[in-house]
Amino acid sequence: MSELTQDKEYRDWIVSIKSRVQASQIKAAVAVNYAMLELYWYLGEQIIERQETAKWGDGFLKQMSKDLSSEFPEIKGFSYRNLRRMRQWYTFWTSTDAIWPQAVAKADSLQKPIVQQLVAQIPWGHNSVLLDKLSDPADALFYVQKTIENNWSRAVLTHQIESGLHLREGKAIDNFDATLPEPESDLARQLLRDPYNFDFLTLTKRHNERELADGLIDHLTKFLLELGAGFAFVGRQYKISVDGDDYCIDLLFYHLHLHCYIVIDLKVVKFQPEFAGKMNFYISAVDSQVRTDADGPTLGILICKSKSDIKVAYSLRDLTKPIGVSEYQITEHLPDDLRSSLPTIEQIEAELGEVGDE
Repeated sequence: MSELTQDKEYRDWIVSIKSRVQASQIKAAVAVNYAMLELYWYLGEQIIERQETAKWGDGFLKQMSKDLSSEFPEIKGFSYRNLRRMRQWYTFWTSTDAIWPQAVAKADSLQKPIVQQLVAQIPWGHNSVLLDKLSDPADALFYVQKTIENNWSRAVLTHQIESGLHLREGKAIDNFDATLPEPESDLARQLLRDPYNFDFLTLTKRHNERELADGLIDHLTKFLLELGAGFAFVGRQYKISVDGDDYCIDLLFYHLHLHCYIVIDLKVVKFQPEFAGKMNFYISAVDSQVRTDADGPTLGILICKSKSDIKVAYSLRDLTKPIGVSEYQITEHLPDDLRSSLPTIEQIEAELGEVGDE
């Protein structure tokens, strides 16, 4: 083994060099993707223009594919199918002006078409998913921006579209305008979803709150994906003591972007007004006992089986702590008659203990 590998200063230096190389690779990959999608946009535009002005017939795309593939055999993107996809992509994004006001706020420059600049920042495979699964460019733009912000993989993008994220984000009822300053109130509202989709759980219709919490923690990765970017898990049944009495918070998270604690309380029944008061109490306790001067105001998210929007609005109106209330949904449940046949966590642990004793 080389003596240099034992030198801490050298090892730290190599780590910094590796980080720089990786950053350079990522930057190069992004630049290549951007250049390729600029070309695809140009080709889509040219195809549309020639179809409208030239008298070549409908078969010219196949000939175009043959000619380009022959001239540039190292490039795999000139298949007949992909050329048709370029035409579809260009038409999709230029077919309406409805998305332009949203796009302007995200653009760094107005020298090139704004939408083109945005969609060129995500891979071609991601763009194809948007074309296959969405018909409204305004909805697609929402997912383009979320992909750029959160660096979603194609699989995550597909999952978010299929779960209808654009219909659920920021839809919960909250009192953030009255309890948080701007722009924190808007940022906090974007964290909320209504309903939350817990289809990754296998529970009976008559599940209780403990089973729901157990299931969410057992599938923590999927739960974090549903919550959204920035959530860091702190604890389950997080204990706080107030004037000699102990209380347990269902789930406690810390949000890395808002720099605040988030209390999540789970209810397997319809929302009741007293739930809001209890959440207000939990947030006050976390603010007093856990939160530091460097943290923002603690947020509360009540996730209930169902809710009355009017009752929620009345319940939150005069509370001093920021709280949002959402529903959750599970579209498929285990048959109730299977519930008793499934072992509990305690039974499994006891069984494993007996095996170990043998």
